Parts: sequence; C-alpha cells; structure tokens
Amino acid sequence: MKTITFNELRKIKDSLPDGSMHRIADELGMSVETVRNFFGGSNFKQGESVGIHLEPGPDGGLVMLDDTTVLDKALEILKETQPEVATEGTTEEA
Repeated sequence: MKTITFNELRKIKDSLPDGSMHRIADELGMSVETVRNFFGGSNFKQGESVGIHLEPGPDGGLVMLDDTTVLDKALEILKETQPEVATEGTTEEA
C-alpha cells in the first residue's frame, strides 16, 4: 500500500502530457474512465473503482493506494518527458 496526498496525486495527473490517460489505459488494458477514477474522477458508470481510499486532511487529504500500477505507469511517462521528476512526499506502508 502506498500513501500520497490528494494534491500530490493531482499534481502528477496535471503534469502528464496530453494523451497520457489513453496511453495508460491502453497499456494496462483498462478503460480511460477507470484511469481517470484513479486520479480522483468519479465516473463509475463507464469506469471502475481502482482501490483508492481517501482520508480528509491537509493538502486535499490522504490517498491510500491498494495497487500502484496506474501511478507507476504515470510516473514512468513523466520520467520520459521530465527526467527530473521525483516522488517526494510519498510513503510506503506494509
């Protein structure tokens, strides 16, 4: 499980180049709406839940991620386009 603030998660999403939601969906075999739900969307008619848990608090609250596959793919894309991107503020939990 990984914990990140909601604002950090949104910053990653907002930093992704155009077309990244579609690329992530294609590479991971999921719908674009499911990828958007991972980043805070709530279209569950066309997309699925992605195992994120929100806790209210500062910086938009905390987001606990059961599966980091979408986040890992997003960070991979960012590293391709912005090699200096770091994931400061994220913590691993057992």
